[in-house]
Amino acid sequence: MFSYAGHMVSDSIALGVAALASRVAQRKPSHLHSYGFGRAEFLGALFNAALMLLIVVAIAVSAVNRLTSTHPVEGGVVAIVALIGLILNVGVAWLLSRGEDDLNTRAALLHVMGDLLGSVAALIAGAVIYFTGWTPIDPILSLFIVVLILFSSLRLLRESMHGLMEGVPLHLSLPEVGQAMAKVDGVRSVHDLHIWSLSSNRIALSAHVVISDLACWENTLATLRELLEERFHIDHVTLQPEMPAGVSVPVPLPGCQSSSS
Repeated sequence: MFSYAGHMVSDSIALGVAALASRVAQRKPSHLHSYGFGRAEFLGALFNAALMLLIVVAIAVSAVNRLTSTHPVEGGVVAIVALIGLILNVGVAWLLSRGEDDLNTRAALLHVMGDLLGSVAALIAGAVIYFTGWTPIDPILSLFIVVLILFSSLRLLRESMHGLMEGVPLHLSLPEVGQAMAKVDGVRSVHDLHIWSLSSNRIALSAHVVISDLACWENTLATLRELLEERFHIDHVTLQPEMPAGVSVPVPLPGCQSSSS
């Protein structure tokens, strides 16, 4: 099946690009890249998404052509190749599931899981053609594979572009984070709140925090950092303390102890 072969080729390229992006992402920060290279994961995922969309178009065109014209298909050969591919995909999926939980790994795993279903579809098509000779099953199942690839490609494209555009991570809510910060003792309000991804598994946050007592800022800062890391898994935090408009800096209160470590 052309669709099956094309999908296997795209998988090989996708896994290679994901591995390269993961390696680059591990490079340490430098004077030119102070945040490091974590976003290489997003670039790798974006490339893979674009590649898979091209494969989708090629498979769809081929499937439609084969629906409108008759081509001989060796059902037995298709079934044997699909069975081999199924075994290989199970092994790759098992290895990826034990790897790191980052965008590249999740994208590759999603792609391989789609291949698993593609292998099952190819195995069914080969068996049907071998026993009945009904060749339209091949392009029909090819179109089914197209749907699988399209779904995973669009999802991957959305996540990678969202990360590159410094969007708020999809699993977080900006208002929810701001409201949680504003409920901390000593915090009056939070504004200029920004949340973005440094990599697929590292999140950064910056905000201006209006506080009641500047002398207690160290304690308030420690509480905010603990909240953001434990509840929202945000570990790169930059907070700017501010006093309410028209309020002068107060004299330190005896009850505010330094939280220096």
